[in-house]
Amino acid sequence: MNLKTSPLFLVLLFLFSLVFGFSSASISLGSALFASNLNQSWSSPNGTFSVSFVQQTSTSFFPAITYSGGVVVWTTGKAVDSGGSFRLLTSGNLRLVNGSGATVWESSTENRNVSSASLDDSGNLALLRNDSVAVWSTFENPIDTIIPSQNFTTGKFLRSGLYSFTLLKSGNLTLRWNGSTVYWNQGLNSSIDSNLTSPILRLQPIGILSIFDVTLPSAAIIAYSSDYAEGSDILRFLRLDGDGNLRIYSSARGTGSITRRWAALTDQCQVYGYCGNMGICSYNDSGTDPICGCPSQNFELVDPNDSRKGCKRKVEIEDCPGSATMLELSHTKFLTFQPELSSQVFFVGISACRLNCLVTGSCVASTSLSDGSGLCYLKTPDFVSGYENPALPSTSYVKVCGPVVPNPSSSSQTAENSKRWRLRGWIIAVVILATLVVLVALEGGLWYWCCRNSPKFGSLSAQYALLEYASGAPVQFSYKELQRSTKGFKEKLGAGGFGAVYRGVLANRTVVAVKQLEGIEQGEKQFRMEVATISSTHHLNLVRLVGFCSEGRHRLLVYEFMKNGSLDDFLFATEEQSGKFLNWECRFNIALGTARGITYLHEECRDCIVHCDIKPENILLDENYSAKVSDFGLAKLVNPKDHRYRTLTSVRGTRGYLAPEWLANLPITSKSDVYSYGMVLLEIVSGRRNFEVSPETNRKKFSLWAYEEFEKGNVEAIVDKRLVGQDVDMEQVMRAIQVSFWCIQEQPSQRPMMGKVVQMLEGIMEIERPPAPKAFTEGSVGGVSINMSSNTSGLSTFAASAPAPSSTSSFQTGVSPSPLASGKDIERASSSLLRTAEIN
Repeated sequence: MNLKTSPLFLVLLFLFSLVFGFSSASISLGSALFASNLNQSWSSPNGTFSVSFVQQTSTSFFPAITYSGGVVVWTTGKAVDSGGSFRLLTSGNLRLVNGSGATVWESSTENRNVSSASLDDSGNLALLRNDSVAVWSTFENPIDTIIPSQNFTTGKFLRSGLYSFTLLKSGNLTLRWNGSTVYWNQGLNSSIDSNLTSPILRLQPIGILSIFDVTLPSAAIIAYSSDYAEGSDILRFLRLDGDGNLRIYSSARGTGSITRRWAALTDQCQVYGYCGNMGICSYNDSGTDPICGCPSQNFELVDPNDSRKGCKRKVEIEDCPGSATMLELSHTKFLTFQPELSSQVFFVGISACRLNCLVTGSCVASTSLSDGSGLCYLKTPDFVSGYENPALPSTSYVKVCGPVVPNPSSSSQTAENSKRWRLRGWIIAVVILATLVVLVALEGGLWYWCCRNSPKFGSLSAQYALLEYASGAPVQFSYKELQRSTKGFKEKLGAGGFGAVYRGVLANRTVVAVKQLEGIEQGEKQFRMEVATISSTHHLNLVRLVGFCSEGRHRLLVYEFMKNGSLDDFLFATEEQSGKFLNWECRFNIALGTARGITYLHEECRDCIVHCDIKPENILLDENYSAKVSDFGLAKLVNPKDHRYRTLTSVRGTRGYLAPEWLANLPITSKSDVYSYGMVLLEIVSGRRNFEVSPETNRKKFSLWAYEEFEKGNVEAIVDKRLVGQDVDMEQVMRAIQVSFWCIQEQPSQRPMMGKVVQMLEGIMEIERPPAPKAFTEGSVGGVSINMSSNTSGLSTFAASAPAPSSTSSFQTGVSPSPLASGKDIERASSSLLRTAEIN
């Protein structure tokens, strides 16, 4: 058990702090603060916290406890005018009054023998009896913020507008809208099996949000602030913001500024009611800032000055002169959580989902999911909260008074821009053509002047330079030219399932790697199209394709040469290769560079490229030991529909790196590459093959053994023994190990997207504790034996678009799954369908 997180240690530390660390400043009865004097305050002994009036608007002021620099950590939640005051009355009541003398807020502590008040250095304002026992305190009466040393227990609430946050006895944290709709429910880690008696939520000063209970052997960590354990004189606090999101912030002493460090919901549009009733939440072009709008021009904003207040119909359904119709909203869903999930969910198709709402008077909108679940949500007039995202597999319908008037799309602006470009098109064409002519003439002139008498610069050099600088297209070589540049294919660099790789030197002295492909059956046109696609994929961490050869049965690819070979030569070097060693800094940079390269393939290319064979052998190192991913894009452009018909005989990959879905004959997505990368990342840390077994690992696969050691807190056992005594950043090691375990989860939906992998490695995004990866017996599926070559080269797969993150992913926290519809619900839905069919 970790002593520093044990309940006994924390209790003793808390008591020590109370006795020795947190002195308090006494505030006598009759003391008062006035809104007209903002410089007047009650301060804690060391000046860290103070009570004073804060100006909200030109005519509005409120009393608050502020951290050094002016960061508000507690307030009454009420404001007064400039004549207002905040008084500790002789009766022991703490009261906020307006300029007229009207009471706006009070502590209701009269006749409780209050003799004084105190503000201590922890930020707690307390009303005390003569025996120094607190009868009321701000820690026990939170408004929207929790600070370190403050215990948040069951029965307490944080509130901000219509939103509230509470801790359940089960240890779950919940966010609610309007006191009923639970749109976020964060439970304890599944590995924690305990019946809690009196859970306490506490934010530790270093930025770790934890739950304490007498039944827990140590604190259950809920979240880490992204800057946890960093810096000094930093206050970290948990706040429920007015937009319905729960966040951890940090503020350096005396700066007055705050920085967001963690958020309960990474997708703000998943906050119920964020855009008000009938409002649709989406994102701007940058994808960072949520924006609110109306479903169509059949609606208008309730408040034109505040789009978050929702929308209303221009013509209500009951006032419709004609018949009502359904407005279709693609890639849109209406958020549905408990208690709606208990009564408004049905299993019907998209057409029935639309028609049932149209013929049901109490229904105003519906959502049909296209994720294979067959779910349909029917929405009542009470409240409808919408979310639009191009990645959402759902279609929604809203009942409106016809005719439907859609929102103007960006096509009109695009047409205007296109017209403007056509007007200037001839100018651009002339400039481009003139530039190309000048470049070609200059290159030709330089070659003629410098190399006209040199036999070593032949047609190959001219063709290579001309194409490279003029058009940017891959260079087409003849087979004889490549045969000559490789000296008859003598210097072999390596071999794979799709052919051997040779070192070559082009006529212009450029060193290249020539891959001689075998078993490629594509036609000439298809092969050239694939080569063009590969060559257009440029990234710092991808091996660049220089050119190709397609001559008869000869198919070759020419790549830039990587001086330091492949990563496996360093990770798994033998004793004879002891000179090949990578320190931790170099390994971490390789892991990060590889992740960035794969992210580019998955999320930044025009088409998502699934590599299908991520392994150390396909990660090459240049002269600076920078990682470059190779062997992507060698396969046909795969129609996404073909994934579901893929047979076991079409599995391509390498033993030890294949995701479970390969062998289970399930659809292959970019998440399959994430699994392979996770295995590689673990090997980068350990310097051992993940599928090897040994007495040291108790004859278990290394990846499974490593997780057991991680659970024990024995991280050092996982790290490559060659790094012992070296300068190793253990924080980076811990991040890398946790990321690897997230990546190798059996369920693709639990694995993060590669973009998030990069953020977690960089420390931008906090990492939750990963669950145990389930053991997967590679080589057999459902009793069917599969024989696979261990050196099969990977073929890349191109999909129409990058797969969207699953709504049940561990990185997009949401409501826990709940029962959706009973048998009666389905029966009612079926009956409704029959009635609809009869009507029509």
